[in-house]
Amino acid sequence: MKKILIPALSSALLLAGCSLEPDYARPEAPVPAAWPSGPAYDGAAATRKLDGRLMADLGWREFFRYEPLQRVIETALRNNRDLRVAALNIEQARAQYRIERAALVPNLTADASGTRARTPASLSATGQAMTTSQYAVQGGIAAYEVDLFGRVRSLRNTALEEYFATAEARDAVEISLIAEVANAWLTLQADRQLLALTEETLATQEESFRLIGRSYERGVASRLDLAQAQTSVETARVNRALYLRQVAQDRNALALLVGAPLDDAALPDGAMVGVESFVADLPAGLPSDLLQRRPDIREAEHRLKAANANIGAARAAFFPNITLTANGGTASNALSDLFAAGTGAWLFSPAISLPIFDAGRNQANLDAAKAQRDIGVAQYEKTIQIAFREVADALAGRGTFEDQAKAQAALVAAADESHRLAKLRYDKGIDSYLNVLDAQRSLYGAQQALIGIELGRLNNLVTLYKVLGGGLDRMEAERE
Repeated sequence: MKKILIPALSSALLLAGCSLEPDYARPEAPVPAAWPSGPAYDGAAATRKLDGRLMADLGWREFFRYEPLQRVIETALRNNRDLRVAALNIEQARAQYRIERAALVPNLTADASGTRARTPASLSATGQAMTTSQYAVQGGIAAYEVDLFGRVRSLRNTALEEYFATAEARDAVEISLIAEVANAWLTLQADRQLLALTEETLATQEESFRLIGRSYERGVASRLDLAQAQTSVETARVNRALYLRQVAQDRNALALLVGAPLDDAALPDGAMVGVESFVADLPAGLPSDLLQRRPDIREAEHRLKAANANIGAARAAFFPNITLTANGGTASNALSDLFAAGTGAWLFSPAISLPIFDAGRNQANLDAAKAQRDIGVAQYEKTIQIAFREVADALAGRGTFEDQAKAQAALVAAADESHRLAKLRYDKGIDSYLNVLDAQRSLYGAQQALIGIELGRLNNLVTLYKVLGGGLDRMEAERE
């Protein structure tokens, strides 16, 4: 048996040599070499690194430094179902790669069989009934494809690149999840602030309505003043109902992302978290750095490599396919003589299949593989362009949100002073209550806008974390 199997395996391994895969070359990044510049961008900070590190080198805890928010993110990373599915997709891709890799090695089998058969006298050549026995023990390989032209290796490489792409997709899902949880948490915080502001405004306006009602009863205030004050109260009540609903829906959205019941202690309180709870001086680096640190770009490149490897498998279909079947062992008509001298048996059966006419099927498969590779190139380049646009937008936000917040805070102060003076003039009988009402609306709107701008500023920081390639907890990644 050794005399048959060992030469067969050796020849198979020696023959499997060449590959028909095209040489892979990374496409040029279709974006400028530097980030946009201008009044909207903080050009000095755009390319600066933080302690020599890029964003992807930071753990998410280094970016999100507010402990209650960290606890919510940790819970989401343990329980979010989308992240679980992404991790299971890695296991599935890994198993598929192992399947394709196993085809490179011959499968050795060992078989034992025994047969006893009786032939009646009417069918026997001797005219007498016969009972015959046959026993065999053998080992061998069956239908092993000699990978002369790299078809099997190309399929293995395709599966390997798909596995790598799935792993990158999992990292992209985790980064997106962290950003979504942070944004949902901040949105809940902002809506709670808006609810508190509305309730405070409602209380103030109800008090004004009561005072004007008393003045109306004494004949000092007009019916118009009373109606205008009531309009202000009812508007605040409408807004209160709106923000109550939004707070409840925000909590439900956060609970879905977290994937587990939320503890009230982990939820944001009425105070707005400031930028000091985040890494404000983000290391943006250069556009070329995105190729190394954005998981979605690395995923697109692995899928491009998989499509490139698939061309090799399609090309190999034009060449002969060689398979080997070989086995060796012993056979005897008596079980006691199964391993006696002279009972050796062997089989060696190579086969070759040469495509002659397939009605253009192999060429169509090759054309489809090349088209898929070209699609992969376009998708890879589009992914880079999207990443460049996302980072440029976020950098524009970083360069403008601070100035906008300062201007809005000054507007709130001016509106507050205007409201104070309008109320003073009304109390002295100089102006009508309409001026007070307009000043109240301006102040309330300015305060709402300030909360929205602060939320946008924090959301932009979270977006920068995401679009610059995130930054996973490396200790957790190693444990997984």
